[in-house]
Amino acid sequence: MNVIIKHIEMMDRIDQLTRLKATGTPLELASKLGVSKTKLYRVIHTMKALNAPMEYDVTLQSYVYVKAVDFKFGFHSKDRLTNELQSFAR
Repeated sequence: MNVIIKHIEMMDRIDQLTRLKATGTPLELASKLGVSKTKLYRVIHTMKALNAPMEYDVTLQSYVYVKAVDFKFGFHSKDRLTNELQSFAR
């Protein structure tokens, strides 16, 4: 179970860096995350399988999203009165 959580946390970190256009090259990103380049590519493949519209921009030397998306994973309470989602704190 812990492996799944670590995988999700890594996707969350990649998402944050991608939004900032600050991933760096795949080798730099793998180093930032403390994983091999092969593991990084597996996680990015998983993200793309989950419909993350990401690609590598050679000019920026960063992964970028080609359209606006949100990444959320976890359980959220729904306020019945306002119909707004609220995240549970860990």
